[in-house]
Amino acid sequence: MRRAVFSLLLLLGCAPWNQPLNQPLQDENAPLVEPAVVGDGELYIGLAFSGGGLRATSFAYGMLEELRAAGVETGSPNGLLDQVRLVSGVSGGSIMAAQFGLYGPAGVPGFRERFLVTDGEAYMVTSGLNPLTIAKGVAGGVNGRDTFGRYLDDTLFKGATFGDLRKRSRIKTWINATDMANNTPFLFSPETFDALCSDLSKVRLSEAVAASAAFPLVFTPIVLKAHQGKCDYREPDWLTAARYNPEATAAMRAHARALESYTNPEEVKFVKLLDGGITDNFGTTGLAVERARAQVPYAPLTEEEAVKLKRMLFLVANAGVEEDYDWTQKVAGPGGVNLAMSIATSAMSAASRSGYDSMRGELRFWEAELIEWRCALPMAEVRRLRGSTAGWDCKDVKLFVGEASFASLPPDMRDALNKVPTRLKLKTSDVDMVIEAGRLATRMTPEFNGFLASLSGNAVDSRIEAGIAAGGRRVMPLGN
Repeated sequence: MRRAVFSLLLLLGCAPWNQPLNQPLQDENAPLVEPAVVGDGELYIGLAFSGGGLRATSFAYGMLEELRAAGVETGSPNGLLDQVRLVSGVSGGSIMAAQFGLYGPAGVPGFRERFLVTDGEAYMVTSGLNPLTIAKGVAGGVNGRDTFGRYLDDTLFKGATFGDLRKRSRIKTWINATDMANNTPFLFSPETFDALCSDLSKVRLSEAVAASAAFPLVFTPIVLKAHQGKCDYREPDWLTAARYNPEATAAMRAHARALESYTNPEEVKFVKLLDGGITDNFGTTGLAVERARAQVPYAPLTEEEAVKLKRMLFLVANAGVEEDYDWTQKVAGPGGVNLAMSIATSAMSAASRSGYDSMRGELRFWEAELIEWRCALPMAEVRRLRGSTAGWDCKDVKLFVGEASFASLPPDMRDALNKVPTRLKLKTSDVDMVIEAGRLATRMTPEFNGFLASLSGNAVDSRIEAGIAAGGRRVMPLGN
């Protein structure tokens, strides 16, 4: 008996705990995208890619392919992808978000062959029958950062960092994980890393994606060190206001509290990150918080962007599946693993719905505030920001927010999609089915069709009618 206990303790000590790699901050974290190179047109598209393993990555890829096909008649081979200014990703969706954020529309063609039909589990331990695997999972996680993260670098990112993203990209990119101690979404952003006194520019994209996709037990948490005292950190004004504002949203207060904890060595020395889907499987909390903490009506846009903006589309790619619980057909159950999984799924689904509803609500108020701000601008200021007052209509702003999911698809296709596992390796036939589902679900999203219908000209008419014929319907924007 003693020998068995000793052997178990040895196995538990074999968990691949990740050592923190984030470096102290020397100056301050620069914005991921310089405002001068972001969104100089009338259209602004934001995308949020949900979690769900390679199924989610494939579904997000299908959405991008559909956006690329939309507007091709206008002469751009990238279609609407040229108008994407923001991508947010969680877990499997963070792979596509980081890929698009780093490479832009040029990184979409060939992505299926480069990644989706390859084995993302090539470096991972996946067998659940090995006692050592079970022991590692119980001790904290089976796979460390040198498994999936290394595969991402080998196949996609080639060691690229957030500093590389800032230098080469015009797309604001949010990678979302979960802060286990604070029970809040963790956003890989300059503001978060300022609070950690850590240099975000040196963090690899693969590290952020690995944290976002670190499903409990399968992966060991990604660890970041709080380098308190290594920088001259001053908390942002919105955080100070949130501390004393009784009307601040719960999400905003929780986010502020997490940043506060990073600055206190008695509270946090190391931040432990797991799958972002635990707290927000859609990656929309960041946008809701961004608006809630805004000090000016046009944030997170610049003044110039806000004056030029006419149409904004924000789409969520939801690759979640409907579980077929056999225990709903009998008195007994669920128990054991099924009970744990059902509790986790329920919590994740509730958090995602709340985050999505919060984001929609914030954008609804934002549209009204943005119009009010635009209409109060002196004409001289409009001319300075816009270049001309010709055709100026301060009320000509419409925001569309929608969700593309399996729910809108034909029943037989939906049933097949619900059987696609949440893994990082899928059959090629499953990958292609999910890609097609992403395209079709996007095409059938009412808000997407409403956005297309709001654009001037006849170039998109065929796309609009095709979407409506496929099951979409024309909708009014948020403000109406």
